[in-house]
Amino acid sequence: QLQLVESGGGLVQAGDSLRLSCAASGRIFSRHAIGWFRQAPGKERAVVAIISWTGGRTYYTDSVKGRFTISRDNVKNTAYLQMNNLKPEDTAVYYCAAATAEGSSWSDYEYDYWGQGTQVTVST
Repeated sequence: QLQLVESGGGLVQAGDSLRLSCAASGRIFSRHAIGWFRQAPGKERAVVAIISWTGGRTYYTDSVKGRFTISRDNVKNTAYLQMNNLKPEDTAVYYCAAATAEGSSWSDYEYDYWGQGTQVTVST
């Protein structure tokens, strides 16, 4: 089993920054690609960013490109999501997840380990 715990969420104003952390324990963290997802009220959970197990490849959904940065430290067993220039539409519960199956496309990745989520609220 791999346990994931998110932290770093909070209430901020538009234009502010937050850094989310995803601390892992249990299985070997470095063997898993890590994804950050978010779920806004009334909406389905959607992928925000993904980082490969080496950290050498990343993916971002269009709405966060240029504002968010995903990274990982395999020594500290932690993944991060640096969020800059936050907007009200970024308000959501943010989850990190570890992939247990990968494919040629980011959309082929399957995630079996999930954290409990951390709330990010961006006010105008």
